[in-house]
Amino acid sequence: MSTSSVLLSLLERSPAHGYTLKQDFDLHFGQRRPLAFGQVYQSLARFERDGLAEVVEVGPGAGPERKRYQITPDGVTVVDRWVYTPQDPDVFATSSLFARVSVALMSGRLAESVLDEQRAVHMERMRALQQQRRGAGPAEVLSVTYELAHLDADLRWIEDSGKRLDALRAAFGGAS
Repeated sequence: MSTSSVLLSLLERSPAHGYTLKQDFDLHFGQRRPLAFGQVYQSLARFERDGLAEVVEVGPGAGPERKRYQITPDGVTVVDRWVYTPQDPDVFATSSLFARVSVALMSGRLAESVLDEQRAVHMERMRALQQQRRGAGPAEVLSVTYELAHLDADLRWIEDSGKRLDALRAAFGGAS
């Protein structure tokens, strides 16, 4: 996910201060990793420099002046391009899980252990997400079901790979 693209898109809804943008981002996109304030203010400065957002109000604050930003027409164009450009389908081709299993196979380590431990972690996360989904609103359900679908795909890959470990060891040149 492009954090700066999401922040810019949040400005499209209405003009906002950096603090408000951070809260909005964390509410909708930062459940697992809340955004740092520094990243918000760096993005806003970059948006202003690049003509994607402009300051519409400056007011006093407890520290520095509080600036309220709004998106510009060029910013809307950038958001449109980002929203409608498909994600590269190979984004998952370089996952840490694939790399760790491959290294285990190449080095003679127990790939079964890697797969078993990852399966257990995935199952635990899926149980937590199922519980979370029960009381979730529509926007949260969208996020939760997205993550569940990816975990499910990983589990299918784990099972398939586990069935083929002997052949994979030979292909990777690892010890049996």
